[in-house]
Amino acid sequence: MSEPFSVPVTVRGYETDVQGHLNQSVYLNYAEHARWSLLDAAGITQAALIGSGVGPVALETTIRYLRELLAGDEVDVTCGFEWGEGKTFRIQQTIRKKDGTVAAEITAVGGLMDLKARRLVANPGEVLKGLATDPGLL
Repeated sequence: MSEPFSVPVTVRGYETDVQGHLNQSVYLNYAEHARWSLLDAAGITQAALIGSGVGPVALETTIRYLRELLAGDEVDVTCGFEWGEGKTFRIQQTIRKKDGTVAAEITAVGGLMDLKARRLVANPGEVLKGLATDPGLL
């Protein structure tokens, strides 16, 4: 099995709360950064999405906080899509410290919206793979 797509991130001091922990909302920023980085690596830009008349939408996000992250911690944020039969898909993500400790697990449900009809498109995985120069990443 190949390693999941991941991006490195270093926790910055201004992202922490009064206790010195990474602020809860920043976990979502890290997850979003990894998702867009994966799309970019697959050859899908925001301009290409808009030009094709679709845009990604978040429908649900769950975060499990497992270990604290502090300023200066270096982490890898993974990202993997799980395609189903319907109009939605899952994104599984892990934020892992360099020593292998899992700091958080993020599960999201998303879809692709037709920007004119304002409705989710059928088969979002096929639409994204059709836009990709490297669909194997998806």
